[in-house]
Amino acid sequence: MTILVLNSGSSSFKFAAYRYPLGAAAPGDAPADRSAVHMGPDELLRGQVQGLPDAPVLSWRADGVHRAEIALPTPADQRRALRVVLERLQAEGLIDRLEAVGHRVTHGGESLVAPHRIDASTLALLESLQPLAPLHQPYCIAGIQAMMALAPEVPQVACFDTAFHATQPRLHTTMPLPANWRDRGMRRYGFHGLSFEWIAQQLPALLGEEAAEGRVIVAHLGSGASVCGMLGRRSVRTSMGLSTLDGLVMSTRPGALDIGVALYALQELHMDVAELDRGLHCASGLLGLSGISGDMRVLADSDDPRARFAIEMFCQRAAQEIAATAVALGGCDAIVFTAGIGEHSSAVREAIVGLLGWMGLRIDAGRNAVHGPRLHASDSAAGLWVVPTDEERVIARHTAALLNA
Repeated sequence: MTILVLNSGSSSFKFAAYRYPLGAAAPGDAPADRSAVHMGPDELLRGQVQGLPDAPVLSWRADGVHRAEIALPTPADQRRALRVVLERLQAEGLIDRLEAVGHRVTHGGESLVAPHRIDASTLALLESLQPLAPLHQPYCIAGIQAMMALAPEVPQVACFDTAFHATQPRLHTTMPLPANWRDRGMRRYGFHGLSFEWIAQQLPALLGEEAAEGRVIVAHLGSGASVCGMLGRRSVRTSMGLSTLDGLVMSTRPGALDIGVALYALQELHMDVAELDRGLHCASGLLGLSGISGDMRVLADSDDPRARFAIEMFCQRAAQEIAATAVALGGCDAIVFTAGIGEHSSAVREAIVGLLGWMGLRIDAGRNAVHGPRLHASDSAAGLWVVPTDEERVIARHTAALLNA
């Protein structure tokens, strides 16, 4: 079975292709399936298209070899770009007959808590959830619609970033709001679940079978960022809530915020909802603090004091959320850093662990400088690790499992 995985964004999309033996054992629908770490699939290639719609560029890797960047015809929406990608990969002999497509979908709401084969009713439900993830959900749907148009006979599967958090207790999903508001779906959902699921699957090999079931906190630090506390490799508490705005400071999103800010903006500053929405989703976070960039790499290379302050606040909020998650777990046995910043910024990791020194955490500077995987010093009260995430492989596994079933 050849599976294409799509992770769609506003001006780009990532893709990967995998081969799974038809009928082979594969992980089930339950989040963090315990056998999944031992399973395939075999990766054929992975790549991305950036610069949509006006300057699209295709690049990919196959067999560990980077292929030259290729400019695509313009203008190109996701459907046009995907058609070129599929034609090019087939012409190169990298994929033959496409048998399934798995999609990363940000929000599954309350009802979609496991991978789901996409049909008209599923697509309608996903569209109804767009207001909860306006930076992500519309582009996930656009990717689905593009593939449905290009390959209508190929089964498509949606895998949800919210699904991993379905195991959280009501204490950590309920918002202190009027009951009739909560009855209309206002609750904490959590995101980055496919990334957290991958880490959960790696914990036995990393920590050992027994320790993997302990109190583990995972910090997914990228342009979007969140923290997840796991017990028994199941999500117990996470920093994001109803939408992707909550929790940590992010690239262009503020994270946890006094709701009075929105009321003040609407009532006193006379902003309209669209302006408020743009400000919160696209102009806050690291970008809003620094006035320079939302990219941690740019800020780290800058000697502007605003850049240093933005990084300091990012680390402060991350440490606070890790500490809050430790409260929910009743302690902390290990912390895992993942995603772009978590995997590659030794300075950010060092700053966050330094703020948590009162918990007895100690980082080994040498190990941190080479990005682990082990980061902790011998006298640290909890393990510290770096684990690269692989959301695409999780999606491929779920797609194969659902179709083989």
